[in-house]
Amino acid sequence: MAARHGERRFMIVDYVVCDVFTDRPLEGNQLGVFTDAQGLTGEQMQRLARELNYSESTFVLPAEGEGDARIRIFTPAGEVPFAGHPTLGTAFVVGESRGLEEVKLETGKGVVPVRLERAGSRVVFGRMRQPIPTVEPYDREAELLGALGVDGSELPVELYDNGIRHVYMALGSEEQVAALRPDGRKLVDLGDICVNCFAGAGGRWKTRMFASSLGASEDPATGSAAGPLALHLARHGRIGWGQEIEIRQGAEIGRPSKLYARVEGGPDGVERVEVGGSAVIVARGRFELP
Repeated sequence: MAARHGERRFMIVDYVVCDVFTDRPLEGNQLGVFTDAQGLTGEQMQRLARELNYSESTFVLPAEGEGDARIRIFTPAGEVPFAGHPTLGTAFVVGESRGLEEVKLETGKGVVPVRLERAGSRVVFGRMRQPIPTVEPYDREAELLGALGVDGSELPVELYDNGIRHVYMALGSEEQVAALRPDGRKLVDLGDICVNCFAGAGGRWKTRMFASSLGASEDPATGSAAGPLALHLARHGRIGWGQEIEIRQGAEIGRPSKLYARVEGGPDGVERVEVGGSAVIVARGRFELP
């Protein structure tokens, strides 16, 4: 959409702001959703994401395949093929505007379906089927321990990649997780990884995620990490295959969040990775671009 200011013409770009993995405004993980990104270049998308400066922003485009829409996901530093809270939040926005019960979003890691639950006409919960991650040992464990200031992990330190590279560090208590004060400069030296430190038992877990190299010193709710966390716990016998876990995150930075994750399958193979949560739309706005 174009507008004229005097002799200058502007492109009008509308967006909404969602708080994801919460049902309360001003909590959870902030997300900017540009609802019609046709006509924007990749460079403009990157600059808009940097302008909002949330951990991610999404840009909704017409579907190219079997999805309902295609999305591009940008952090302030660059584009990523998949991320959890941007996919879930965008599904809320698209589902509400189009009245859909399931939203299929085309991402850089394939089509991600999100089933939506409603209270009346309002979408209140969504469950996304995530890409199944690859798993490998993490070969810089000693350096990571030094950056975090901890002595060791209760489970093997492994790297899971579902479009975002997540490393998992199991600590002995939730208090240890809360007390972490990582060295951001040392984390940057480890490259493009997201460091997830967690503790808990049974169906309840606490986690914190640090990604200094990606421009987010600490993330309030990391949907792309929730599925691999459930897989990590199932692979190492801390939960049962198919068991849903509740993940609490973000309290230390004033953005409490709640995520749900479940992995179906077994030691011989993973069949499904599913992550769920709520989201609320808290603001609407527009940019005027020359």
